[in-house]
Amino acid sequence: MARPLRKIVETATYHCYTRCHGKRDLLKSRYGKRHFIESVQMCQEKYEFELIAAETVSNHIHLIIKTIENEETISRIMQYIKARMAEKYNRATGETGPFWNERYGSTIIEESDNPEQYLLWLLWYIGYNPVRKGISHDPRTNEIGFINCYLDENFILPLHFTVHEYFNRLGHSFCERREKFLAYEDAYRKRLTLWI
Repeated sequence: MARPLRKIVETATYHCYTRCHGKRDLLKSRYGKRHFIESVQMCQEKYEFELIAAETVSNHIHLIIKTIENEETISRIMQYIKARMAEKYNRATGETGPFWNERYGSTIIEESDNPEQYLLWLLWYIGYNPVRKGISHDPRTNEIGFINCYLDENFILPLHFTVHEYFNRLGHSFCERREKFLAYEDAYRKRLTLWI
């Protein structure tokens, strides 16, 4: 049975996720995280797109990417990042074979019932992913720590992030937007305690 074709839309915000081959913890070391950062940086130098969020866990990654009109598709962007990661890992470790499990999964945020709420919730979900896995204690201290660019407009990160327009709609000033965004964290943390 043929795989269903991926829906490709220009100027859409995609939540992309992909898992390491065999669910192995290939990203657990700083090695894996460094290769991830370098691969995304290379992709940012090659293609035009907005990186909204990015985070690694031991065996998978999450990216939120907004594509730009008349620029590369989400498929090309993800293919490039995954290929660079696999090359870097295999070269560093001397391993051969696949690094990733199957193809990546994706959803288009603008096609959800409430895109703004979904994205703002999703940012905290991705930020708390390493916390839920016991890798960190706070999204602000994660290895990549993308969430900090939504909390401090002058925060410097290893990757270039673009604050999404939905965040900017939260208020007239950054301070007002941050306070409303933190309310999403409070709601997420309350829900998280119900899951534990």
